[in-house]
Amino acid sequence: MKGIYFIIGLILVFSACNEKEKKAAAPIRERSRTVLADGFIVKTIPLSENIEVAGSLMPAEATDIRPEISGRLVGINFHEGSFVKKGTLLAKLFDEDLQAQLKKLEVQLEINQKTVERYKELLKIQGVSQQDVDLSELQVNNNKADIELIKVAITKTEIRAPFDGRIGLRKVSLGAYVSPNDVIATIREVDQLKLEFTVPEKYSVNFVPGKKISFSIDGVHDKKFEATVMASEYFIDANTRSLNLKALIREKHPSLIPGAFAKVALELGKDNNAVIIPTQAVIPLSRGKQVIVYNDGAPRFIEVKTGIRDSVYVQIMDGVHIGDTVLISGLMAVKPDSRIELSKIQ
Repeated sequence: MKGIYFIIGLILVFSACNEKEKKAAAPIRERSRTVLADGFIVKTIPLSENIEVAGSLMPAEATDIRPEISGRLVGINFHEGSFVKKGTLLAKLFDEDLQAQLKKLEVQLEINQKTVERYKELLKIQGVSQQDVDLSELQVNNNKADIELIKVAITKTEIRAPFDGRIGLRKVSLGAYVSPNDVIATIREVDQLKLEFTVPEKYSVNFVPGKKISFSIDGVHDKKFEATVMASEYFIDANTRSLNLKALIREKHPSLIPGAFAKVALELGKDNNAVIIPTQAVIPLSRGKQVIVYNDGAPRFIEVKTGIRDSVYVQIMDGVHIGDTVLISGLMAVKPDSRIELSKIQ
């Protein structure tokens, strides 16, 4: 009998211990489902999305000054770095041989013209035939054509400015023999500058001719310059997946020099009354995005549609409303059956 009582006593002891363990485990499980998190009350603010890309300042026009024909350089008529007008004679090639040919042809033309006049007088008295007159007139026309050819050749020895601009550094010396492959200098139209830059493919539709952009350059602090998009390449580069754009700069400033590096600030979108939440509140999904809304201590997982964003906030187009409280911390620990305790609300 004592053995039976002993066994029954052991059973009662074990049962009491198990009951205590269950009672102790219940609060632990309850505590494990409670998540401390910070909240944010959905509100509206002015919001704009911007990115910064690299750009370069370019002259409105720029070209290398080269001779059309080969020859010896006998004249240089510009100072390096000076401003020149369109049509200004910049350099001259040797042309004395061409000038001699021109004089010879002009003398021949004068003689042939007198011959035509005599033949016409002789034709009146049947001294020559009409064919003789026609041949003499043909000779005059040939002389005139040859003179025009020589004049064109002489013009090609004159190297002139193609447009108003500032001439760069001279690349050749007086007396050098130059060919069309040789650059004498470079001329740039610096009174009007252009800004060349690229934008990622997904933003390309935002930039059309007439859109205003702003940019800054090194060395000019706290100064923003403006430009207007004038044209695009209308072709997405397959290697960089970007679109080349060109903007016109109307402002003049001593620091705006062709070739300078520019930081281009691009505004991708703006809403003066955007419904926003912090960017860290958005949970990416395989197909879409969601946020966790605080609902009297319980979480609600709601899919949202986002719009523009900056470094802090993202615009919510659909899913939550002004006044809702979304969680912005502890998101990974929240389960559908979790209890939420807000430690701080923004």
